[in-house]
Amino acid sequence: MASNTSLFRKLALALPEAVESAHMGSPDFRIHDRIFATLAYGEKGLGTLKLTPEQQAGVLADAPELFTPAPGGWGRMGMTLVRLDAPEAVLAGALSTAFHHVLSKQTAKKRVSTTKASRSRLQ
Repeated sequence: MASNTSLFRKLALALPEAVESAHMGSPDFRIHDRIFATLAYGEKGLGTLKLTPEQQAGVLADAPELFTPAPGGWGRMGMTLVRLDAPEAVLAGALSTAFHHVLSKQTAKKRVSTTKASRSRLQ
């Protein structure tokens, strides 16, 4: 199992500016202090990915044997479990999707706050 968590960790940290931290005692992976993946279920052979509900539906349709929604409301919001023994290319792609999802949300928030700041300076 350790090698499976090691691969997940290696792939997550290979993403630009990704860092490892911890959340509630479990390793997590962040971009600009926002979590995009965790190993909260690592002892069960699962990684967690922060996806949109639409992205989640796509991976569940493509590989239901490798992905499952996280339990409860988290799963309904897009949090998705991936088997750590999935092929490396699948893990890398899924981590990249989660990473870019979180990064795009940050970029959108920056644009909104910049636009609001510009508007308030104009008034």
